[in-house]
Amino acid sequence: MTGVVIVTASADPVDDTLEIDGAEMITRAPAPEGHPFDEVMSGWLFREAETRATQEDSFENPGMLAVERGAELWETVEGTAGQSCASCHQDASVTMANVGATFPRWDADSGKPINVEGQINKCRVENMGAEPYAFDAEPQVSLTAFLKHQSLGKPVAIDLSEGEMQEWWEKGKDLYYTRTGQLDFSCSSCHEASMGKYIRADHLSQGQVNGFPTYRFNTGGMVSLHNRFRGCIRDTRAEMPAAFSDELMALETYVTWRGTGLSVETPAVRQ
Repeated sequence: MTGVVIVTASADPVDDTLEIDGAEMITRAPAPEGHPFDEVMSGWLFREAETRATQEDSFENPGMLAVERGAELWETVEGTAGQSCASCHQDASVTMANVGATFPRWDADSGKPINVEGQINKCRVENMGAEPYAFDAEPQVSLTAFLKHQSLGKPVAIDLSEGEMQEWWEKGKDLYYTRTGQLDFSCSSCHEASMGKYIRADHLSQGQVNGFPTYRFNTGGMVSLHNRFRGCIRDTRAEMPAAFSDELMALETYVTWRGTGLSVETPAVRQ
């Protein structure tokens, strides 16, 4: 008989302050009503000292290369309409200042939540006459990182009163607690029941998503949120849903809400 043995050891989040470009980030916040925790905590508090220091310094943070690339894409004219993102939205620091803190939002056209990646593709197709970005293509990840970075320091606050967002939140919550795969794990198995423990040489946080897209040392590159969702599901030895599927959009809605009040940290740095 074979099985999987997981050895864990407890470790507390650090008592430290995250400051980026002179602005203090909110890394601890009171949990919203209905949350399983009393306090929500940034994953930064659970990282090793070297990782925390890398995120604190924008010159050392490798994820800022993606943000810089995204800034170039913002100004790039593409498609049959001869437009760039900046053609309509001009100064991203002004027009996109709340995007990272308020998406996913309700999209009446599709009748479901839309995330930043989805909104980018919608604009490319409908306003620029350009092809949509493929999932996890470098331009998609870089432009998403650039847009979310405009909200650096702003507290996460998605609006569940829009359209049917509350119903999708409920779907996402069900998925969060559903055990899947040969390991019979749910999201909550690691990020709730085992929060604060070491597992496979990594420190389990609350699984907050306020820093995505995130630079990860173990991959040497940027990782999008749906890439991370799919990776976690793969690790339970379950079948991975498609990126931007209804399942993962519902999960993104719920998990984003779980980080209500935490600052947007994009691009965060993790192991």
